[in-house]
Formats: sequence, C-alpha cells, structure tokens
Amino acid sequence: MTKFQPEGQLIKTAENRHRLSSLAGIRDAMSRGLTVEGRAVRCDGEHNLHVDLECMQGILPREEGAIGIDDGSVRDIALISRVNKPVSCVITDIRTGEDGEPYAVLSRKKVQESCMTEFVSQLLPGDVIDARVCHMENFGVFLDIGAGINALLPIDSISVSRIPHPNVRFVTGQQVKVVVKNRDDLGRIILSHKELMGTWEQNAEQFKVGETVPGIVRSVEKYGVFIELTPNLAGLAEITDTVKAGDNACVYIKNILPERMKIKLIIVDSFCASYPAVPLKYYTTASHIDRWVYSPECCERTVESVFE
Repeated sequence: MTKFQPEGQLIKTAENRHRLSSLAGIRDAMSRGLTVEGRAVRCDGEHNLHVDLECMQGILPREEGAIGIDDGSVRDIALISRVNKPVSCVITDIRTGEDGEPYAVLSRKKVQESCMTEFVSQLLPGDVIDARVCHMENFGVFLDIGAGINALLPIDSISVSRIPHPNVRFVTGQQVKVVVKNRDDLGRIILSHKELMGTWEQNAEQFKVGETVPGIVRSVEKYGVFIELTPNLAGLAEITDTVKAGDNACVYIKNILPERMKIKLIIVDSFCASYPAVPLKYYTTASHIDRWVYSPECCERTVESVFE
C-alpha cells in the first residue's frame, strides 16, 4: 500500500526543493508524474490558485484544486483556505505566459485521486497512520491523512480524559498519529487517537502514592472533581467550591487502586494559569492494532477497543 503524506511534509525536503530549483527539475518531475509541493500565494477571482514553485510560478486551475470542486460536492472555501499554505500537486504542462516567462499548470485533484485509490481506499480499521491537524470544531478534529484529504477524529475519541474542546489537546498544523476506527455510511474515514496514548497501567505507573503532582480540572460533579493527570488518566478528588473546570491544580495522590481503575486525590491548590502543552506521548510503534485493552487485568470491568 502506497503511503501518502499530509500536505506540508514534503515542501521543505531536499528532494522537493531540488525538483523545483530549475526548469530541468520541473520538466523531470512532470515527465515522471512526481508529486511536488509549493506554497499557494494567491487565489484569483476565478478561484485559481497561484503557487510558488521557486524557479517559476504555477497555476492550479479551480477545477483541478480538489476532488469534488467540479461537481459542487466540495465548496470553493477548500481552495481559498489554501492560500499561504503548501499544496501537493503534479505538473501537467509547462506554458509560456504573456510576459514570455514559463509557468507550470498544476493538478492537486490528480494527487488526491491517486491517494484515494492507492492509500485511503485500502485503509483498514486498526491501521495506524500519520496525520496533520487542519481544523477543529466542538465535535472533533478534521485531519489531513494524505494529499489534503480530510478525515474526522471525534472529540470523544481523542483521549480517555474528557475535554471541553479539541484545542486543549491539539494546535492547528500539528503532526499526530491516529488509528483508523471505521467508515461512516458515506464511506468516509473516522479516526481515533486514545488507543495510542497508553493503557491505564502505563499511565498510572508514572505516579506513586504520597506524591504531589500537577493536574488539570476537567469537570466538577456532585460526587467529586475529576483531575486529568495525563491525557489518558484522571483521578477523583473530593468536591470543593474553590475549583472550576479548566483550572490548573496541584494534587496529592492519596491512593492508587488498579482493581477499581481509580486514583484518589486531594486538591492542595487550584489556580488559573497558562502553560505550554505537554508533548503527546505515544505508546505504540505498530502500524496496525487489532485490539486495545485500557483496563488492568485485575479490574472486574473491561474497557477495550476492537477494530474489525
């Protein structure tokens, strides 16, 4: 299975820059049908994209901008929003402009069609792939899984610890790993992320009873306060009127109970603060997983994901 990269991963590579450094390199890329990446510098009134190819300009006609533009199933905002961002494309022609200078005619649609045929259509539930964060909504994240083709990561599949919005976990443009969950009724890829962030035991082994550690208040319930210790691990503290969701906290670890999958905490202090996000830690290097069990073996309740 051919692996296509999210847009933006090719543009700064030595290979891509060499291809775009001369007319000869451009002609070679065209004759071999190679994918190149350049930065879209303008979208004109007809919604054609103008692309910087270093040694010359490229024109990406509107109908070649993305799958679905020509039949109206994809709106033109998909083209307009590419300005000042990398675009993956193949060179279909080299022409001479009115100023006597050569320019390249490009197609992003052809790259996406190849990506759909050779990569996306062959993805199976459980496949672990690279992706880039494109856009975030309350309900989830749209990720580029290759050549600008987007797939949805629902908010409840981002981590075990519940979050109010994807922007507390990701930033636009961030490179992440995801696992293919399934396809919806229209055949679109649905993704998950929490299965790559470690089991309860893998996360809990970072902590010991008697330690005081940082955390984030995720929710305040009638029966207690949920404190996120890691994206895939939360503990429960006694209710208090002095905390609110989103607060940072320092918490004392009172008890760790694997058989009940619980960590009991005492809130030492809570406060408003803004700290840099902790880099995501992935616990697998596998390219495919069939089953993931979050809960410890000693726990009566089994929490798992099965990919089929």
